[in-house]
Amino acid sequence: MRVIAPGKLLLTGAYAVLEGAPAMVVAVDRYAIADDVRGASPPAREVRVAFGDGQAPSVDASGLYLEGHKLGLGSSAAVLVSSLGLREARRGADLASPDTRRLIFDTARKAHAQVQGGGSGVDIAASVYGGLLRYTLNQGHGEVTPLGFPEELSLAVFWTGASARTSELRGRVDALRVRDPAIYRARMGALVQAAHGGADAMVKGDAEAFVPAARATYDALAALGLAAEVGIVSAPMKELTEHARAEDGAFFPSGAGGGDVAVFVGMGPVSQAFLSHAHRLGFRPVPVGMDMVGVRVSA
Repeated sequence: MRVIAPGKLLLTGAYAVLEGAPAMVVAVDRYAIADDVRGASPPAREVRVAFGDGQAPSVDASGLYLEGHKLGLGSSAAVLVSSLGLREARRGADLASPDTRRLIFDTARKAHAQVQGGGSGVDIAASVYGGLLRYTLNQGHGEVTPLGFPEELSLAVFWTGASARTSELRGRVDALRVRDPAIYRARMGALVQAAHGGADAMVKGDAEAFVPAARATYDALAALGLAAEVGIVSAPMKELTEHARAEDGAFFPSGAGGGDVAVFVGMGPVSQAFLSHAHRLGFRPVPVGMDMVGVRVSA
């Protein structure tokens, strides 16, 4: 038996989701694959925490990497969810059942947070439920609302050429909160506002309104990076962002920034001129589509 769990692409709500703002996340068709064959490599730390003394499965997460580099598509969450999904499937549980999915989500989030030192659980939600989700934290409880992806909205994903260290980025942002609370509140307030704009547009299915919300997300992330003295956005990304805006689109980091993947959104497909510009700057397209199902048994 094999169980697969999709990766994730965080669109809006980075950092702000931890302040209670809604995040928009989409599951992507790149997977962690868990099976009963015992692997040579030891299980990931999150899996060891979740399984305790139980034997963890072997997991192949190569689809969430590019030439050995982490893409930032939620590989650790997908590995954990696929492992827990296989355990539940072996127990006879229906992985499509809401109760089973909530059990997997709660177990995975607890283990993930223990190892990662916190986090929102938004990547866990994408791996468990699939599709486009509005995700919020309400008194620490993750609330998931499935949405339809606007047909008019074009989305393209690019590898920035470097893997990000999310823990380092979060640490610098947390340090800003202590060092200058007023600046932190102002920068985070802009991110929260952009997150609400993105979520409101998606709830309404308004692709045209999502594009300016994505631009606002970039602006807020760039300002936060300057204030925290950490490279959330790079000079090449800024250049591509300006190009995207000239074509009535948006280009911005997926998630915490600092590397990993970035996203182009617009009302039309990404142009050849933008693709050429991205190539010159060392950004590579990453073929991804949406996964609408979430964790499941695979043939």
